[in-house]
Parts: sequence; C-alpha cells; structure tokens
Amino acid sequence: MRILYAVQGTGNGHLCRALDIIPILKQIAEVDVLVSGIQADIELPFPVKYRLHGLSFIFGKSGGVDLWRTFMSSTVRKFVQEINSLPVEFYDLIINDFEPISAWACQTRDVPCIGLSHQIGALDPASPKPEETDMLGRFIMKNYAPSSISYGFHFKAFNNNVFTPVIRQSIRELEPTDKGHYTVYLPSYDDAHLLKNLSKFPDVQWDVYSKHNKQKFVVKNVTINPIQSETFVRSMASSAGVLCGAGFETPAEALFLEKKLLVIPMKNQYEQHLNAAALEQMGVPVIHSLKKKFDYDIESWLNSKSRVVVDYPDITKEIVTSIVEKHK
Repeated sequence: MRILYAVQGTGNGHLCRALDIIPILKQIAEVDVLVSGIQADIELPFPVKYRLHGLSFIFGKSGGVDLWRTFMSSTVRKFVQEINSLPVEFYDLIINDFEPISAWACQTRDVPCIGLSHQIGALDPASPKPEETDMLGRFIMKNYAPSSISYGFHFKAFNNNVFTPVIRQSIRELEPTDKGHYTVYLPSYDDAHLLKNLSKFPDVQWDVYSKHNKQKFVVKNVTINPIQSETFVRSMASSAGVLCGAGFETPAEALFLEKKLLVIPMKNQYEQHLNAAALEQMGVPVIHSLKKKFDYDIESWLNSKSRVVVDYPDITKEIVTSIVEKHK
C-alpha cells in the first residue's frame, strides 16, 4: 500500500504532529511525504518527496496575520500548477493535515482524501465557538483543504471523531521544572512590540522566542531568542508559565507540561479564535492584545497559582492505525 501524507508547513504545529505520525505510517505502508508552505521553523527528519509553495499565511508584526503579504505571496497560477502536477491517483490512501495542494488535487479528480487535522476538530459542530463569528474566516478555513473523510484533534475530545492532541514523544519524555521565568512565543508581534510591553513587568524574567531576529540579545528583563525547537522546548519545560498565541500545539504542550498558560489569539486568524473559545471554556485566561488595557489581566495571571489540568494519553498509534485499517 502506498500512502501520501500531506502536511501544511505554515507555522510549526502540523510538522510537530508529523514527527510522531510519519513513523507510525511507515510501519504500515510505503509513505511519501508532502510539505507545502513557507512559514515553518522545523525540518522533518524524513525524506520529503514533494516540497511545494502552497498557500501560507504571513505573520504580521503587531498581533495578526498580514493579509496583503499573504495574498501577494501566493499566486493563483502557481497554486493551480501545483494542484495539476501532483499525482494523487498514484496513491492508495491520502492523509491530509490541512494541506491545500493535495486536498484540491483530490477534490478536482474525485480521489478520496482523509482529513486528519486540528482545524477539523476546531470546526466540528460540538466544539466551542467564539461569540462573534468571522464568516469570511470560517469560509476560508472550511474550504482551504477540503476532505471527503474527516477526523480532528482538539484540546478536548468533543465527539467520537475528535481526539485529544498528539503530544510528541520529545515532550512526553521531559520532566518539567520551575526556574521562575516565563516563556513567550508570539510570532505575530515583532521584537519592538514585545520589548515595550513585557518590560512593563520588571520583576518577571521573560524568555521570548522570536521569528523576527536571528541573534540572541537581552534588554533589561527580556531575553529575545531566535526560534530553535530544542531550546524553546527546554525553556517551556523549565518555565513558571507560557504566554503564547492561541495556536494548537504550543498551548496543548504547555497544558500537558502542567504550565500556567495565557493566550492571545491572532487578529485575522479565525482558527485561533476558535481555539481561544475552547481554552477559555477549559479555564485558560485569554486576552486579545498586548495593549495597555490588558496589563491588569497579565498581572493577575502572573500572580495566579491556577493551572488547568488535562489528560492527554499517548494514543496516536491507535488513532492512526485504526484510520488506515478502516479506509485502506
């Protein structure tokens, strides 16, 4: 059996999940890997047969997605060319983690496509939704990577086809400690925004991981680090708490490590507002920017001892194996 496993390469979450899923698939069948997107900081330690441009969301510098740069980075002609050139008919099974090229290649040629992604879990009718619905954002998210069969991951298993997060083995093997610092990952804010706003809390040691700088430097009580997966994980595991965007993998890993968590959903990113609604329902505090009006909320979080308890069992192999057996 030949399987195509297609992964969205925008951000790091999809690739983190792939680190555990690909070895399981390779035990079952011959696997080709496809990665599309231009915004990831993680390299897969497996051969990647297809590296495509795809459709990537470009992070801005003040808390959101830069819609203009996102649009300009993805020409329609290139997108169509990649769809037409991908030989999806060659595979017995296609498993898709929110990857648009393979999804639309299957859609246009009537080839079954199994969606296995967090986005499916977040859009599930049983999952929490924000009070204000972004109709355009919802439309884009639903149609970005269409699938004929759908399975999802979310912060809680809201129904039988939605599973708890894949926590990579490198995280499961850690022994968390508390060295007192706070780990920060807010890629939609530039360093200047972060330095200005975090330095307002001078008694806190902030360990920031930035997509906007390649060199480590320190200003007062704020350390700015370039993105490096291993050092970020070590920082998070030894932190007193984690301040991050309302993505999926980083908040899920922070919760698994029993860390105090505060999230800021990105502007113009509907998925993050879905995630924020789910996290808020679980008791995780949510703020909507680093503006002055949220300083009190940050101070309250820093002073709080409260942590949200989760149960994320190691069942990735059972999930992936059962899906393949059911649809092969």
